[in-house]
Amino acid sequence: MARAMPPHTFALRRARTIWRRYGIFWLGAIAVGLTAVLYARLIDWGYGAFQSMQHRHAWLPLAVTPAVAAVSVWLTRKFFRGAEGSGIPQVIAALHGGTTTLGPRLLTVKLLLGKIAVSFLGILGGFTIGREGPTVQVGAAMMFNLRRFYPRSNAQIERQLVLAGAAAGLSAAFNTPLAGIVFAIEELTRSFEARTSGVLITAIIIAGVIALGLNGNYTYFGTIQIGAHFPDLLAVAVLLTAIVTGIAGGFFSWLLLNTSRWIPPQLAQLQRDKPVQFAALCGLAIAVVGLVSGGTTFGSGYAEARGLLDGHEKLSVFYPLLKMVSMVGSYLPGIPGGIFAPSLSIGAGFGNLLHLVFDSMQLQMLIALAMVGYLAAVTQSPITSFVIVMEMINGHALVISLMATALISSRVSRFFAPPLYETLAHRYMTPMASAGAATAGAGGVPEPAEPAEPAKDESAAQAQAEEARAEAAPQDETPRQ
Repeated sequence: MARAMPPHTFALRRARTIWRRYGIFWLGAIAVGLTAVLYARLIDWGYGAFQSMQHRHAWLPLAVTPAVAAVSVWLTRKFFRGAEGSGIPQVIAALHGGTTTLGPRLLTVKLLLGKIAVSFLGILGGFTIGREGPTVQVGAAMMFNLRRFYPRSNAQIERQLVLAGAAAGLSAAFNTPLAGIVFAIEELTRSFEARTSGVLITAIIIAGVIALGLNGNYTYFGTIQIGAHFPDLLAVAVLLTAIVTGIAGGFFSWLLLNTSRWIPPQLAQLQRDKPVQFAALCGLAIAVVGLVSGGTTFGSGYAEARGLLDGHEKLSVFYPLLKMVSMVGSYLPGIPGGIFAPSLSIGAGFGNLLHLVFDSMQLQMLIALAMVGYLAAVTQSPITSFVIVMEMINGHALVISLMATALISSRVSRFFAPPLYETLAHRYMTPMASAGAATAGAGGVPEPAEPAEPAKDESAAQAQAEEARAEAAPQDETPRQ
């Protein structure tokens, strides 16, 4: 007859089971929240240092920005391959292509440290980059490496860790816990897994609580004041804003995904053969655009967007176009940096521009609509976009208008380019041709080798991109290996 287990042994095993099921996720969420807050303060300090330098010596960015670009690209390509760009495509690739296969390559501690260090260096040079996308990869990498605490880790546990870390990273970066949940469902997995939903939400809440404890209760862009009566032209404004931002965001995505089609052959060869020199040239272009704009296009654009919403900032009508140029120049070399905050800033600029047409409407309302429209156009994740903006501005009164703008803008954008993050993620999952045959694409990610006879028209290219995206998307809740 089997002997009864001593009470202390049973309690120890029970505690160990609870620790493995919940404690590791909670510990990881706390670490992600702390890291997100410290990373945000590091980036803010770095951009403050750049602004101080630029205010004292207006022409110094012409030397500093190209030098920083060259050093950043050299470091990324030499030591931190896989840390380039936003970081969200790497997380999607790991989730859809198999965490066991791609996780050890794209979610390492080395890349985590490199992502933080090189993006900090980039913001010191005035690059138009954000910290939110990198925080997603950093959070996913931190949680993924906690798999070592499991005696028998498997693909399901790794997937849960990556998903929770990425969503917690976005939540802590923006102080938008609801957006973190929606982001995990809409962008990262395209499904809601019942077995991981409770763990995911708990991790997001814990990371958000840590961020709130260190930063206080705040909204990212403050609280906008919307009157009880909406203007008669609101429906027209929603439609026009969605179309304008959808075209602009779709064109931006097309530029990043099709660099070989529009970059002059000499520059394309320089990008492929001498990436450090190409980066220095991009840095010079960013510096020139920054000087032309009076310094407003440097950095993520948070201050400019916040100033427009507060009514303290007056920007040129050309600001969104100049910011887009600076943003493209910041991503072509392939250094770590996100696109969320710059996209919101560009959207705010388009809202300011559209106020010339709808001058009777409240400027804050137009800015909110344009921010959600441009972000939805770039990411083609409309639900995540309107939830993020709604939480950022405490704009619950505009929820229907924000939702409509995001949905229309996202559909308009798809006429120009497939979803940006998914397309880049597919490149990480697709075996590359030889290094000499592949050209660098968006964020330094190699473009797949061109077919012998490329498609003659845009419709064929679009069909190919849609087919690739469909293959990359998961068909069910079981991760592809």
